[in-house]
Amino acid sequence: MRLRFLCVAALVLQPALAFAQQRPLVTEDPETIGAGRLLIEAGLDYGRSVEYPASGLEGNLFRFPLIGISVGVSSIAEIQIDGGLYNHLSITSREDAPLSDMVTAIGDSTSSIQDMVIGTKVRIAGETGSRPSFGLRLATKLPNASNESGIGLDTTDFFASFLIAKTVQSVRIVGNVGLGILGDPTRGDQQNDVLTYGLSFARALTQAAEVVGEVNGHVSTREGDPPPGTESRGIARLGARYTIGGWRADGAVLFGVTSRDPSFGFATGFTYVFNAFQIP
Repeated sequence: MRLRFLCVAALVLQPALAFAQQRPLVTEDPETIGAGRLLIEAGLDYGRSVEYPASGLEGNLFRFPLIGISVGVSSIAEIQIDGGLYNHLSITSREDAPLSDMVTAIGDSTSSIQDMVIGTKVRIAGETGSRPSFGLRLATKLPNASNESGIGLDTTDFFASFLIAKTVQSVRIVGNVGLGILGDPTRGDQQNDVLTYGLSFARALTQAAEVVGEVNGHVSTREGDPPPGTESRGIARLGARYTIGGWRADGAVLFGVTSRDPSFGFATGFTYVFNAFQIP
């Protein structure tokens, strides 16, 4: 019985080390991809009834391709770059909003690129038999998506998150909590500080297949109405992953936590990780 437990635990932990960016999840595992390794991920997602309070638009959002690159700069640290090339919103309704007069889309749809996020993740302590692993992630979101499209906010945001994870038999549990500093799209001298959170699980069914799920988002800490576009948000995901060698395919269904989030959606994509260079 003890030998069986150790084998299952090893199968769960090994994919977590090789694929620390856990598509289709966004909750960050404190484990990094490893020194000299390169991780490339791509995918798409779709959400129904997405609201944009700053521009007053509501509609169905399609994003493709969503691209992520992680570079293992040491055994405990990696650099991450995430973004996307095409966001398309099929507009179902328009309302007056603080930035609605800036929107140049006059038809029933609008499009823009995805905001780019550049981050660094560091594993502070590795997992032992009784202790979980810990890590820290710092990230900055750049204002690539334009507010003229009605999708972007033209603000630069900063995030700092504390990461924790533990493998219990065949289940990997990951938690994130941190601070997000979100710029006010209507005023350059104001911001909204939000509490970021994430809780995910990955249950190994076989050496290759996993069932995964999470709740991830942020909560506004502003008294009264927060600046438009910085309201509380959250997404629940339930999906699966399948790993073959250095490749992993994934898929998930999405459910919004708040009324501004998608009522329903889906995501799918793949991840590839390989040894790219030697660390001197």
